[in-house]
Amino acid sequence: MTQTKKTAKAELNYLRIAPRKVRMVADIIKGLSVNEAEAQLIFQKRRPAKPILKLLHSAVANAKNNQLNPSSLGVVDIRVDQGPRLKRYMPRARGVGNLIEKKMSHVTIVLEESDKFKSRYAVFPTTVKKSLIKEKKKMLKKKPATEKKEEAIKSERPKKPGFFKKVFSQHSSKKG
Repeated sequence: MTQTKKTAKAELNYLRIAPRKVRMVADIIKGLSVNEAEAQLIFQKRRPAKPILKLLHSAVANAKNNQLNPSSLGVVDIRVDQGPRLKRYMPRARGVGNLIEKKMSHVTIVLEESDKFKSRYAVFPTTVKKSLIKEKKKMLKKKPATEKKEEAIKSERPKKPGFFKKVFSQHSSKKG
């Protein structure tokens, strides 16, 4: 008798980002537990991370609906397929038009309940997640200490005129 594995699945169709770009983010979370995958996606700068994070939340909700334990879920498979393309034209020289294809993606994520995905970390409440995101954004906006020191040093130095300013200034050639 074979034991069937408990899985949950979610699909995202017609995502207006090229499949090649989405695959770069999707490959990061393959094989991780749900909590680890969520953490990776929250701190990812790339544009596809946000829709994939929403898709992951949807898959977890599907798993809860199917009576699966969310703390022992992991990303078994995430597949990014190519969707339809919108064809647009850009006018070019001599009356020629270049074709521009705006690509779309179909993303499918499969979660599986397994002991190897048992969470080593506590599940974050949503308020903590939001505060982590805010802290990350603040850290990205702050300048590193070395840049601040360099700016302070530059502002302290007296400004001396350069070589060309000396040579070509009106006062350099005094007629006497």
